[in-house]
Amino acid sequence: MTSDLLQLSQHIEDILVARNLRGMQQVQPALEPGYCLRAAELLRDKTGYILIGTGFPVVDTFETDGPVGAIALYETLAYLGAKPVIVCGQPIVDAISGKYRTHEIKVGQHNQREAEAEQALAHYAPDAIVAIERPGQAADGGYYNMRGESISARTACFDTFIKQAQCPTVAIGDGGNEIGMGKVSTALQDLNIVPAVTSCDELLVADVSNWGAYGLIAFLSLWHNEDLLARIDPVAILDYLSKRGSVDGVTRINELTEDGLTPTEGMAVIAEIRQAIGFTD
Repeated sequence: MTSDLLQLSQHIEDILVARNLRGMQQVQPALEPGYCLRAAELLRDKTGYILIGTGFPVVDTFETDGPVGAIALYETLAYLGAKPVIVCGQPIVDAISGKYRTHEIKVGQHNQREAEAEQALAHYAPDAIVAIERPGQAADGGYYNMRGESISARTACFDTFIKQAQCPTVAIGDGGNEIGMGKVSTALQDLNIVPAVTSCDELLVADVSNWGAYGLIAFLSLWHNEDLLARIDPVAILDYLSKRGSVDGVTRINELTEDGLTPTEGMAVIAEIRQAIGFTD
C-alpha cells in the first residue's frame, strides 16, 4: 500500500462519514486507516462469483439503503468481468430477480441456517463475500432495527455466510446493527442501538451504507483507469426499487430517498469521491 493510496483511502473514508448521521465518525477511529482501499483490493480483478448480501426488513417490505449500493456494486463488478450474486430474502429477492442474478435465503428456518450457507458456499465457491446494510446478529442471536425493535421474525440469516466463508469478507454499515460491526464492538458502546456482533475481514463505515459501495468502486475505477462511478445513477436505481415496493428505512415511506435523504446527497458524495480520484465532468 503506497502512501499516496493510503492518503486517498483516508480521504474517501472521511467523505463517507462527514455528515455523521448516526455516529460513524466516532466509530471510524476503531478501524485501521486504509480500510476502504484494503476492502477494494479484496474485490480487485475477480472473475468468479462474488456474493453480495443486502436487504434490511422494514415493516412488510425492504428499505432502499443497501440495495442501491448492492446494485451499483453488482453492475460494476459484472462490467469488469466478475459474476456477482445478490443474496437476500423475501420480498426483495422476487422484486429484483428478473434483472439481477440472485440467491434466496429463507426467513424463519433457524435450525437450517448453517446448512443453508454451507450448501450455497459449496455451490458458488465465491471469490469474495460482501454485506451491505445487512442485519447482523446481536449477542442474543436476534436481529434488531435502529429503533431497537426486534426484526428476527422477518430476517433471513446472512451471518452464517460470513462466518463460514473460506474467502475474503467485506461489510458496510452505517449504524452498528449490521453485519461486520462486531469488528468495532467496543466503539459501539455509546450508541443507542442493539449492536451486531458478527465481524468480517474488512469493515467500511458510512453515513448511508449505499455510499460505502461508492468508495469501493472508486478504487476499481483507478485500477481500470475508467470512471466507473460515472456509470452509476442512484435515482434510476431508487426508481427501480420504488416501483417494486421499497421504502425509506427512516421514514418508512415509498419514496425516492435513502435514510431520509434525497438522492442529491448520495450524488454529492459520488461527486466528491470522483473529484478525489481525479475524475470530473
